[in-house]
Amino acid sequence: MVMEVHTRDLRYFLAIADEGNFTNAAARLYVSQPALSKQIRALERHLRAQLFVRDRNGAHLTPAGVEFERHARTVVAAWEDAQSALASTADCSLVVGMHTSPGRGLMPRVQEMLKAHCPNATVQLKKMPWGDRSAGLVDHSVDAAFVWLPLPRPPYRWVTIAREPRLVALPAGHPLADRRDVSMTELADEPFLALPETAGALRDYWLATEHRDGRPARIGGIVNDVEETFEAVTVGLGICLIAAGNAPIFDRGGISMPVVTDVPPSELVLAWHESRQPPFLKSFADACRAVVDERVG
Repeated sequence: MVMEVHTRDLRYFLAIADEGNFTNAAARLYVSQPALSKQIRALERHLRAQLFVRDRNGAHLTPAGVEFERHARTVVAAWEDAQSALASTADCSLVVGMHTSPGRGLMPRVQEMLKAHCPNATVQLKKMPWGDRSAGLVDHSVDAAFVWLPLPRPPYRWVTIAREPRLVALPAGHPLADRRDVSMTELADEPFLALPETAGALRDYWLATEHRDGRPARIGGIVNDVEETFEAVTVGLGICLIAAGNAPIFDRGGISMPVVTDVPPSELVLAWHESRQPPFLKSFADACRAVVDERVG
C-alpha cells in the first residue's frame, strides 16, 4: 500500500522538531502522544529513514531528520502561501460557529481587514447550542468555531483569542455578592448551573470539577444559552462560572460577578478541523491573530 504524505504529517514532524519532545508536541497539537508516535513511525516507514532518536532528554533529529526538516518547512510554507493566494480569488465566505458572541471588539476589526483583502468577504456567525461542545466542528456544519478549551477530540488547530479569569455569577442577595473575589472552596457547596451532559468535558470545565477535591458539584439546573443562565441566576436556581470577557452580557442588574481566584483562566479560541480548511479560512484566522496581536501590543 502506498502512503501519501499530507501536510498534517509534516506539521506533526515539525512540532516535534520544534519542541524536542513528543509529549510537548502532542499537547501543542492537541493529539494523544501514542497517536503522534504512531503517525511519525508511519512517516518514517514511508520515507525509509529514521527521523528522530529518543532518549531520556527528549527527541533529537537524526541526520536524515535534519535534512527532511529543511524540506518540510519549505513545503508547509509554500502550502500556506498557496492558501493565502487562493483566498483572494476563491469563494470569500465562511460559516463560523459560536456558543455566544465572541465580542471583545474582535469581529468589526477582523471584518475591516478581510474587506481589504477580499471586498466580497462574508462571514456568517452561526449560533450553536451549548450541548454541542464543538459548536459545529464535529459534524462539519461550520468551517470554524469560536469555542472554549478544552475541545472534545483531535485533530484541531486554533488561534487563541483571549485568556481570561473565570468569574462567578451570583444573585444580588447572595452572601458573597459584595466580594471582589472568592475561592472555589467557598463555592463548593453551592448549587451550580450546568451545561447539558452532551457538552462533556466542557460541562466539567465550567463546573470546575478538577478543583473540587473530588467532591461532586451540586447541580441546581441545566442551562442552554445566555438568557436561561441570566434568568436562572437572578431567581436563585444556582450560580455559574463565566469568562471575564462575557461579563458585559450578564451586566444587566441583579447579578454580581466576583473573580474566582483559585481556578486557572479560561481560553477562548478560533478552532478548525485540521482536515477541513477552505482557502478563506486562513485569511480569517490570520486576521483574528493580527487583531489579538494588536491588542497585546
